[in-house]
Amino acid sequence: MAGGGAAARVLARGAHGARAAGWGRPLPPEEALGLLEASVVHREGALLALSKPPGLPILGRPGEPGLAALLPALRRRLGLPAELHVVKAPSRECSGLVLLSGCRRATEELQRFFADARRRGQYPATYHAVTIGVPAEAEGEICTGLRWQQEGDIATVVPVPAPGRRSLARKEVKSTRTRYRVLGAAGGCALLQLQPKTAFPEQLPVHLTLLLCPALGDHKHSSRVGRVLGVPFLLPPEAAPTRTQVLDEELQSRLGLSPQQLRRLPLHLHLQQLVLPQGPLRAPHPPPFVRTLRRLGLPKHWEP
Repeated sequence: MAGGGAAARVLARGAHGARAAGWGRPLPPEEALGLLEASVVHREGALLALSKPPGLPILGRPGEPGLAALLPALRRRLGLPAELHVVKAPSRECSGLVLLSGCRRATEELQRFFADARRRGQYPATYHAVTIGVPAEAEGEICTGLRWQQEGDIATVVPVPAPGRRSLARKEVKSTRTRYRVLGAAGGCALLQLQPKTAFPEQLPVHLTLLLCPALGDHKHSSRVGRVLGVPFLLPPEAAPTRTQVLDEELQSRLGLSPQQLRRLPLHLHLQQLVLPQGPLRAPHPPPFVRTLRRLGLPKHWEP
């Protein structure tokens, strides 16, 4: 079931659109639809999987196309007999695998499978991230509580290092875990494998800040990692307002980014693999991700 060379060739046909989406330009519905059609990595029975670009939401805001709104047209283009439902998908900012099903029963069975796998201590989802900074340990686990915090008109996710039993019981805080492994490092940057055992909005970007290694293109949480004489340290959320990610001049030059491009730099967090009952399903990195790996000298190939 792995989406290998054939998937990469299919995705490459939509590379122009992917580059546009990857640099923050909202895609009109017809262009987004064509990109999704070119990004199919697996089709078997009731299941359809595609690799979405970063920045495409599942549920769009008023005036922008979301994946869910495009599904009826995508079904007609692909000649599928049944209505498609989203089984699993990464967030708006992330790229990667979107698993769709044309069968309600299959959708429910897969959702139960993912929940049961996490309860058994397995990791059905694997992400790849390019980070600014390299973790002190080559592999490990990030464990923390997470909760929503209102700051003016903005709600943000913040860590709670030692949540109390009462807050957990009231579901004000959720205990979260992510396993990580360094796949490669060069010039102060790294390619990480991330396997979340729990699911919480923005869990992975926040966990990466706790490693003092924010994801490249994280314009929401990366400001929580400060530096003094080149040594990173963690700032409290209230002291780190949301802003465009700050890169040093040398790294910005290596990435070939102008200040204007930096503001539109996509989040380099990619849902690379899902383990299904039939076996693993994989999606290739999108063009902006591949370009970054090449410029930073990070590995473009890895052992699954």
